[in-house]
Parts: sequence; structure tokens; C-alpha cells
Amino acid sequence: MRTFVKLISPACFALAVIAAPPALAQSADTSFFLTSNGPGKGADLGGIAGADRHCQSLAQAAGAGPKTWRAYLSTQAADGQPGVNAKDRIGKGPWQNAKGAVVAKDVADLHGAGNNLSKQTALSEKGEVINGRGDTPNRHDVLTGSQPDGTAFAGADDRTCKNWTSSTQGAAMVGHSDRQGLRDDDASKSWNSSHPSRGSDGGCSQADLKSTGGDGLFYCFAAN
Repeated sequence: MRTFVKLISPACFALAVIAAPPALAQSADTSFFLTSNGPGKGADLGGIAGADRHCQSLAQAAGAGPKTWRAYLSTQAADGQPGVNAKDRIGKGPWQNAKGAVVAKDVADLHGAGNNLSKQTALSEKGEVINGRGDTPNRHDVLTGSQPDGTAFAGADDRTCKNWTSSTQGAAMVGHSDRQGLRDDDASKSWNSSHPSRGSDGGCSQADLKSTGGDGLFYCFAAN
């Protein structure tokens, strides 16, 4: 019996070693995720650069760090600087989630009616489904600051919580990661442009974002 154990144990060990790489490879191939958490200061993400760093940090922890990660966020023209379109900063695609499902083939597909974004595919960097409408708590409001075509808003109305630096006054345009809302209309089903944030703290605090079904989450895309 002891001889049998000695013979089979190395084989079991070898099988375990051989089985490990696919899980790591799957994480390494991830090129899209919805953040499992935000920085914790509402829509104050430390600007768009701070949001990018958060994407990079979460990707690194999940084993998908060796890429250039960008937050899907637009900024508005301010202080002599032009606005930035979310769609212009995320690369060319295709993008796939942590389970290997392709959510969009390219930028046009991402912003078209045929994209594969849903509650079941807009997974976190850990491969987890994010709570949506009907769940407790609902976390489906996703910060984007964008119009449906992925471009920035023009005009004086704040839609980016002062370009992602305010946790009090302002408003941020959000999308619904589960493609569900209170009505059966295009806005309620939009993954990137459903409604502006609002709340008693001014519209941009963590409490305000939570009060309407959010948690300061945003989409991250691998740009290379």
C-alpha cells in the first residue's frame, strides 16, 4: 500500500500543476470588466487619471495587469481644455470578460444595438456578476459621463461631477449595467447613458450614488 501511494502521489501533483495554467491564462486574457468597487469617494475618482489607475490596480490584482487599462469615462471641456470622449480612449477591441465571453468586437459594435453587454456579461475583474435591479443592494448605475454614442456632453450642464473630482456638488451621467430600469425605454436599457445622478449631498457623493442604485462603479477596457 505504501508503494502504491508513492507511485500515485507524484501523478496527482503533476495533474494539479498542469491544471493550474488555464485559470491564470483566462485572467490574463481579460480585456473588459466592471469594477467590483470604486475608490470610495463617490464620483471623485481623482480625475480621469485616477480612474485609470484604479482600473490598472484591480486588473493587476486579478492577474490581468500586463495591459494598458482605461476607464470608460468622458470629460467635459473646462478651463481651456477640450472634452474627452470615452469611446476614444479604450482602444480598438475586441474585448472579453473574465469568463472569456466577447462583449464587443470593436468600438462601433460596442455602441451599436448588437453588443453583448448584459448583467451576465458585464462581470467584475473577479468574474463576478454585479447586483442589478431587483437585487439588494442594487449597484447597476455605472459612471460614464457619456452620451449613448460614447461622446462627451457639450454645454454647461455638469455630467461628469466636475470631471471626476467632486464628491459633493454636480451630476454624473450613468448607464445601467443590467440594461434594466423603471421604464421600458432606450434610456433605461442603456449600458452607458441612462440618467444623471442626484441626491441630497449634491449629486456626487457615495451616498447619493447609492441612493439611486449605484456604488461609484465604472467600466474598464484594455486599450492594447
